[in-house]
Parts: sequence; C-alpha cells; structure tokens
Amino acid sequence: MSAGHPVGTGHRVSVVAHRGDPYRVRENTAASLRAALDGGADAVEIDVRPTRDGVPVLLHDGTLKRLWGHDLPLGSLTAARVRELTGGGVPTLAEALAATEGGRVMIDLPGGPDGRTVRRIVDTVRECGADGRVYYCAGPAAMLAVRAADPAAEIALTWTTLAPPRPVLLAAVRPRWLNYRFTLLDAALADRVRRDGCLVSAWTPDTRRSLRRLLGLPVDSITTNRPALLTALRARS
Repeated sequence: MSAGHPVGTGHRVSVVAHRGDPYRVRENTAASLRAALDGGADAVEIDVRPTRDGVPVLLHDGTLKRLWGHDLPLGSLTAARVRELTGGGVPTLAEALAATEGGRVMIDLPGGPDGRTVRRIVDTVRECGADGRVYYCAGPAAMLAVRAADPAAEIALTWTTLAPPRPVLLAAVRPRWLNYRFTLLDAALADRVRRDGCLVSAWTPDTRRSLRRLLGLPVDSITTNRPALLTALRARS
C-alpha cells in the first residue's frame, strides 16, 4: 500500500481549495484558483473533462447549464465554442496550470473518462512541466488509467466505503493517498490508513464544526469549498 512516503505523527494538515475559492469567485475558473492560492491554500482541486475535440478543460458538470446558463453537453462542443459561450471563463487545463504556477494541483476526473482521455490529460500535465506538482484523484477505474499513463503519477484514490480497498487494487494503483468523504472519517479509520502507509485526505467539509472535528483527527489533507476558513482554523488549532 505504501508509495514510499513515510507518515509521521506530527503533521500539518494541507488545505486543498475545492474548485478554487467558489464562495467568492466562480468555481473552476483561473481567477478562483488564483484567489485560493493567494489566500493561503496549499493546493487547489480542479475537475477536468474533454471537449468534443479532445481538449481538457475545467468543468465539474457534464453540461454548461449550472455555471454558464447553456444547457449544452460539454462533449458536444469544441474548445473554441466553449470559449465563445463562456467568454473565456472555462479555462483549458494548460491555462489552469499556467494560472497556478508554483502551486499544487489536484486533478479530479469526473464522469468516468476513458483511457484515451486520461492519457491526453496526463500528457498535457507533462507538456506543461507540471507533473511534479500535480496529483490525481477519482475512483479505481480512472486511477488505474492514470497509473497506466504515468507510472510515476501521485494518486489520491477516492474511496467511499469503510471497507478497505483490496490489496490487489492497491498494488495496481499504488496510491499515495486514500481520499474519503469526510463523514466516513474518524480517528480509528485515519489511524488504520496511516499505519498501512498511505496519507489520509478528506472531502468536502464546509462548516466550522466539521472542519474543527477533522483538524482534531490524524488527517493529512482537507479539501473544502471554504479554504480561507480552514486556513484560519488551522492557524488557531
């Protein structure tokens, strides 16, 4: 299970800004990512999907409706058309990596991307010279595709049950992190994951109560929509 990264008892919880700083700036935009990093977040999380012509862009949903008011599937649009419809508001992955220069980036892969799409995303990261500061998160199928595309990739395997991942899956994915819904995590589970050699990542608590509870656990990273609040709470804890 270990990816060769020792887990110590004293640690500083990393603040990961979920889709940037979405309470202040529209999610998954370059301005939101920059706002989060400038505000003290250690990393930003982004959602990456392909356009019809295969360009990786930042969008959580399958359509432009919720954020941009166009009920059109992303997969039916070229990157140029997306730029036109959103006034350039949906950045390409390359643009997002340029906007976050010097910062850590967690790439989430929603929608069950195929191997070709994953390879295009991994290749883009490599071409941008960002492979040393990027890591990937999603479920087993997507992370197996990432591992196939990049044997050295840093992976946060998203896990949604209390039962541990099977050893054969861990051997194939080789995650550095196990990434849990925050409501599943308690001290016993976090201790078990860390004893087995992985770091513990939690997503996505937003209330003061939830954030304080997680700061009291042996958790290594918290992904939140309120990075400024988490940064402030961490400083006081």
